[in-house]
Amino acid sequence: MERTERRAATRAEVRPVTPRQRATRAARNGGEPTLEFTGRVPYDAYVHASTLHRLQAPLSSDPGEMSFLVISQIMELYFNLTCHELRETQQLLRADRVREALSPLRRAALHLDGLNAAWRSLRWMTPADFNRFRNLLGEGSGFQSAMYRHLELLLGLRDPALIRPFRRQSEVHAELTAALNAPSLWDDVLALLARQGYDLPRELLGRDVAEEHQPHPAVEAAWVQIYTDGPDNQLRMLGEALSEVAEWFGDWRWHHVKAVQRTMGAKVGSGGSAGLAWLQRSMARVVFPELWSARTAM
Repeated sequence: MERTERRAATRAEVRPVTPRQRATRAARNGGEPTLEFTGRVPYDAYVHASTLHRLQAPLSSDPGEMSFLVISQIMELYFNLTCHELRETQQLLRADRVREALSPLRRAALHLDGLNAAWRSLRWMTPADFNRFRNLLGEGSGFQSAMYRHLELLLGLRDPALIRPFRRQSEVHAELTAALNAPSLWDDVLALLARQGYDLPRELLGRDVAEEHQPHPAVEAAWVQIYTDGPDNQLRMLGEALSEVAEWFGDWRWHHVKAVQRTMGAKVGSGGSAGLAWLQRSMARVVFPELWSARTAM
């Protein structure tokens, strides 16, 4: 409802312009940009840039904290954007529109590439730099990112315990609970393979989706067959697009580990976890596992 209201408000402020109107204005202005508007600047009405730039509230006077805060917010936006693309992919796969599903998947991979690039903006940060404001964060930690949890759930990484921190935020907790109990992208891919005639066991297709998928030889065999059928096979193209998403997501987790090593070594995490050791263990959970194991048998 809130998003619909924001969309309606934006449409009221941003008036559509036809190509002919745009050409007429350009001719009238002698090729110069329009400098007078009757209300809010249209760019700001659409992008809400003035709102975005007011969302930073550093807790210290240390100039480096602004980098840490802004990059964290940029990552949140990329999490949300990637989730948006993966949900669109799910809808298309459920409708058996495999070729169309490749576009949002490829966009998701590019967004994850941008997400990875964000880590480079924090490469300057040493433990001494981080320690100048770390204590002011209290128990605040990236571990508590609800949108990152949504991304993990969409990719099939499922651990009910990780949504417990949000129990007192009823709306956020309800959304995460719904995501936990809904099929992941990988679940939708397996359902698609079954509809396409690949022999996947009923107990695999009918399992409780709130539980993390465990690698299955029948799924691996299906992907081996798909990749044998030639490069023009749309399921093979789907496999490659999924592999790209999984690879970039894996890179993001690796960059996270390296960033923690760089800024705090093996100290206990701000959110109470084992920090570096916890992140390293979490990397053992593979996204779309049979896509990778099948390559050994190809």
